[in-house]
Amino acid sequence: MRTRRALLLSLVWIVALAGLGVCSIFGAQKPLELTMFSYDINPNYTGFEDPIGREITKRTGIKLSIEYPVGDPEERIMLMIASGEYPDLIFHKGAGKFVDAGAFIDLTSYIEQYGANIKKLYGPYLKRMRYDLNDRSIYYLGCYGVDSQIWDVSGFELQHAVVKELGYPKMETLQDFENAIKAYMKKYPTIDGRPTIGLSLLADDWRFLISVTNPAVAATGAPDDGQWYIDFETQEAVYHITRPEEKEYFRWLNHMNALGLLDPESFVQKYDQYKAKIAQGRVLALTDQRWEYEEAERALRQAGKFERTYGNYPIVLDERFKRPDLWDPGYSASWGVGISVNCKHKEEAFKFLDWMASDEAQVLVNWGLEGVNYRVENRKRVIPPAELEQKNNDPLYIKKSGVGLYVYPFPQRGDGLVDPTGNTYTTLTKDFIKERYSPVEKQVLASYGAEMWMDLYPQSSEFPLKPWGAAWQIPTPMNEDFTVPLQRCDDLCKKRIPEIVLADPSAFDRLWDNFQKELGSLGIHKAEAIFTQLIQERIALWND
Repeated sequence: MRTRRALLLSLVWIVALAGLGVCSIFGAQKPLELTMFSYDINPNYTGFEDPIGREITKRTGIKLSIEYPVGDPEERIMLMIASGEYPDLIFHKGAGKFVDAGAFIDLTSYIEQYGANIKKLYGPYLKRMRYDLNDRSIYYLGCYGVDSQIWDVSGFELQHAVVKELGYPKMETLQDFENAIKAYMKKYPTIDGRPTIGLSLLADDWRFLISVTNPAVAATGAPDDGQWYIDFETQEAVYHITRPEEKEYFRWLNHMNALGLLDPESFVQKYDQYKAKIAQGRVLALTDQRWEYEEAERALRQAGKFERTYGNYPIVLDERFKRPDLWDPGYSASWGVGISVNCKHKEEAFKFLDWMASDEAQVLVNWGLEGVNYRVENRKRVIPPAELEQKNNDPLYIKKSGVGLYVYPFPQRGDGLVDPTGNTYTTLTKDFIKERYSPVEKQVLASYGAEMWMDLYPQSSEFPLKPWGAAWQIPTPMNEDFTVPLQRCDDLCKKRIPEIVLADPSAFDRLWDNFQKELGSLGIHKAEAIFTQLIQERIALWND
């Protein structure tokens, strides 16, 4: 009897221990699968089957099944709203549609009851997530790094080979940029047997804003506020493409095309074609954000073509303007992840988001697994050389390792913030940025008297605090007076700007003036008035 009893007890212990084998924040033995819609496409997503995704499931008991849009995400959103069928979690870029449809739950009571990590992470910025002056509910959690320091810049990009060949010329204005491209193309009409491309733009779908129109804003000294320019004194908003200063930027693009320095496929190429050209090493210059071309640049690094990678220069229209890339908008928190009314596991979903805000999660998603992706030496987290080489140069590193894959669009600490161990939450530090520079890049920087690309730019202390944050994150109304004219004007820009840039220079002024009249006829000024009101309401809400 004693033997049978002992055996029985042993079996009980084995079962109990097996149950503890899946450690989770809920104590569950079997992973709970939650569905999620993400506005932004992520080509590295593995179905939560990468090492970090599996580790998140192990620690939380949650596995995410994330749906990414095929084609226009707005179409998928409208289908969801029309059907009333929502996934458990939704990452949006414009909460207005979902809030108006009653798709989100109010997170306020959950934050009070279960949100210790969320309250710690966001601190005073939680009130910035209140929806508006009339509805103080919190429907989503901001997806950008809290109190992030800006160290890494993306200005106008130029291959290191170009500036080295030309003896490191002054690189401050559009004329400087043009001169360098022109001189190098004349000397090297082909690279590795293929025609050299001067400046290539990316106009594929929404990327039109990033590579085609946003550079006009930056080159004329204005911060990135999406489609808008906001006057600091009056807080009045205008559709930024109507600014006279930006006309001159597009005149320059038209001029570049006339000289044969602009990629003739700029307005028709797809994203994959764009990246393929860059990876071939024959595109001398870009006007883009690093995250758009970094995959192609990794391919160049992997091939040992370090001279064909890019430096980031603070190019402006002329000496009147100051490059605003390091202008800190403050924390906006207007894009983020919310829980839908259809979620059957609301409490579990919220606790998962709260865990993602924890120090434990922040270290995991940013640094990876200790002993695999990093190690601790003298109380400092260190990325081993072999791992760092893969991280810098392998285009598939994120997909294979999962490191960095689950930072965005979830709650996250900003770059430069230090955790209780004295280490930074993220791997992006000044030292890390400098470590990942190739010898060629370091040589170029030294020739310009800098250690980092940010050293070439006007510093954040030179700019005033923006009281409205990042305007492109402000929720906007779904109505005929705002949404319709704005969409029509955005569509018109995608049609007219390529026509204007590719036209004969003699026709530029006529085409541009007609373009401006068209924008006015589509009701953009009414939309400007509405957005001006939204700016002023946000300032009032944040200071309430």
